[in-house]
Amino acid sequence: MQLRSAQWYTGDQRNSYIHRAWMRRGLPADAFSRPQIAIANTASDLTPCNSHLDEVARAVADGVHTAGGVPLVLPVVSLGETQVRPTAMLWRNMAAMATEEMLRANPVDGAVLLGGCDKTIPSLLMAAASVDIPSVVLPGGPMLTGTFRGQPLGCGTDVWRLSEEVRAGTLSPEGFTLSESSMIRSRGHCNTMGTASTMAVVAEALGTVMPGVAGTPAPDSRLLEAAHATGRLAVEMVLADRRPSTFLTRASFENAIVALAAVGGSTNAVVHLLAIAGRLGVELDLDDFERVGARVPVLADLQPAGRFLMDDLHRAGGLLALLNEVRDLLDPSALTVTGQPLVSHLNGATVYDPEVIRPRERPLMAEGGIRALRGNLAPSGAVIKPAAASPHLMRHSGPAVVFDSIEDFRARIDDPDLEVDASSVLVLRGCGPKGYPGMPEVANMPLPKKLLEAGVRDMVRVCDGRMSGTAYGTVVLHVSPEAAAGGPLAKVRTGDIITLDVEARRIDVEVPEAELAAREPSRAMLDALPRPRRGWQKLYIEHVMQADTGADLDFLVGSSGSEVTRESH
Repeated sequence: MQLRSAQWYTGDQRNSYIHRAWMRRGLPADAFSRPQIAIANTASDLTPCNSHLDEVARAVADGVHTAGGVPLVLPVVSLGETQVRPTAMLWRNMAAMATEEMLRANPVDGAVLLGGCDKTIPSLLMAAASVDIPSVVLPGGPMLTGTFRGQPLGCGTDVWRLSEEVRAGTLSPEGFTLSESSMIRSRGHCNTMGTASTMAVVAEALGTVMPGVAGTPAPDSRLLEAAHATGRLAVEMVLADRRPSTFLTRASFENAIVALAAVGGSTNAVVHLLAIAGRLGVELDLDDFERVGARVPVLADLQPAGRFLMDDLHRAGGLLALLNEVRDLLDPSALTVTGQPLVSHLNGATVYDPEVIRPRERPLMAEGGIRALRGNLAPSGAVIKPAAASPHLMRHSGPAVVFDSIEDFRARIDDPDLEVDASSVLVLRGCGPKGYPGMPEVANMPLPKKLLEAGVRDMVRVCDGRMSGTAYGTVVLHVSPEAAAGGPLAKVRTGDIITLDVEARRIDVEVPEAELAAREPSRAMLDALPRPRRGWQKLYIEHVMQADTGADLDFLVGSSGSEVTRESH
């Protein structure tokens, strides 16, 4: 076959000489006729969840060498969810665009995509889908479980829980600080079924990870074994011309939705899968998550919905064992990076701990998945995660307590004079893709301190932003159109009755249609919106789409392919 990199290296012209000479540096002459494999590496000391990926990259490189390829480490934009401000989601599309352009611009035939922290795997997949060269994802893996006061700690989920204990007065600030050094026991990303774990699982179910790898703990030596095998596989994919467009189909995305539901995964996967599908030209919308996911039982008893953590899932048999339990719900036609159907890799996958991976007859929840809601408050849709919600609040009406920005919320939520009770519905707006900008994880609003002290632990909350995949609660999020884009959320007033009916798939504000239409958007909310004059934030606000289509930039939807029409000079 004709390698893509031959366009750079073949021939005796001056440009070919330059390309070879600058890359030679000890390589044998025949290196330029072998598959050139980029190792797109999101390792960074400022992305602590990915800081071990340099070691993983070396194992991938060994595998590429063994298979006869040439490994080339390509550092790409890395986004540390816990570190960057205002929110990592602001730069997901930038990271995807930069990675796509670098893969296209360089003489590479295929890629291994090293990700871990929340936005890194989605951005890498968006890039690979758009440039469409043979690509395989290698997740960096979750951390090992730490303990505090004799109990296992779920990274993220227990941060929310312990911080609420401090606000409720049941844990001292000193105790909270003491738990800090116990929370992060090892290298790796969050050990709950948060967004990082969810995207690793979803990427494997989608067919982009070597089957059986997702969920391997970061410190586990088997991750390096898998890295070596992934490097070998990348060379095989190049020789077989196995590009994302050849195996990622609608069936692949439906299998990913089944996996998302069965593991009780993060709502953030909805936005990311919609964006990846948009790059491939695969038709996917919120109704597909409802249609496919709602009938799937939650079998993974993992935090935040359940009890256990990611190293327990790996010990219990891993993702393949779990998917084998719902094999009848998977589309057998969907292929993977191996060239074989996903279902063919489930043969012999065994559940070793039925407490962690529940049997079908004893699920954590009979019908899991993400519910898509619509109504006069969310004409284009919103989502809720039933597995993380309180059953008694799945149908609820109550008066709105409205906050016009996250700063407004933080200034007033613990005010003892705030008119709020357990029946109230907390509404936070101005937090969507355009409004923040970047759609931050603020939708799981902390409850008012006076209600925590009274024993309240959950309330209905409504927001046009996102929430952490490690979070829990009865939260309606991704409300679309967002308030900053003129959505009805901008017109809600404190005291309006909001009705949530998950069974009916509705979220409404009980205000007559004519009155709601006549209202002006909140002036305080409009005044709080950012107005950047330059740079990425300006570009982002002008071009970002809404959550119901994946919050990609409008000019990045679709694929440009791998061709570069002009030579370098």
